[in-house]
Amino acid sequence: MVLNVGNTRTAVGVFVAGALEHVARVPHEEKERWPEVIREAWGKIAGLDSPAVAGASVNPAVMEALEHAVQRETGAKVEWVGREIELPIRVLTDPPSETGVDRIVTVAAAYEQLGKACVVVDAGTALTVDACNDKGEFLGGAIAPGAAMQLRALNEYTAKLPLVALEVPKGVFGRNTTEAIRHGVYQGLRGAVKELLENFATELGFWPEAIATGGDAAKLFDGWELVHAISPDLTLYGIALSYANHHIKHGT
Repeated sequence: MVLNVGNTRTAVGVFVAGALEHVARVPHEEKERWPEVIREAWGKIAGLDSPAVAGASVNPAVMEALEHAVQRETGAKVEWVGREIELPIRVLTDPPSETGVDRIVTVAAAYEQLGKACVVVDAGTALTVDACNDKGEFLGGAIAPGAAMQLRALNEYTAKLPLVALEVPKGVFGRNTTEAIRHGVYQGLRGAVKELLENFATELGFWPEAIATGGDAAKLFDGWELVHAISPDLTLYGIALSYANHHIKHGT
């Protein structure tokens, strides 16, 4: 069982023999659902040989309470990537310890799939665009506010702009305020990704394939020629990969 603790929600995945068999996502404001979700996930592997729990987190405030919930429902201890579990790839940022574990494991999963230099675009609370080279080394990338954060900021920091949900805008011109906001956020995020991919390509000397993940990836990038594939559960695969690589390396 793998846990991806993000800024706004926790994703719980179940891997059996390397295949992702189950996924559930719980917003942090619905923590009362943790026991039910954990029990359901654990029930799918509890009878198998040596079931375990691995996690990655960018939200330290949630980790301790989640660990206690997992311990109560499963009797297992969470092994965290970057703490009990080694990072799955070499990290070339400065310093590596300050780079989000979620960014690292997601790039590791993309490299595992493609076997070459690539870029991961993670469209969640934040928009992150990160790259690795042909050796699978994490090079770094960029972080920007995600769609929901931008839409909420426009509502909260202006007098009249409404709170708008992210949707693919229609036409070229926003014919009303809601459509204008959607155009600005949607095209702004895609424009940022395009600019970053062009910069990465200039630095690498070739155009890297990009994989998109995160809750807004499909709305933002589905069918876009700059994105090779959309993989909504890429971070879960990265956590499972980290767990497997660590225990294979140490013979445990």
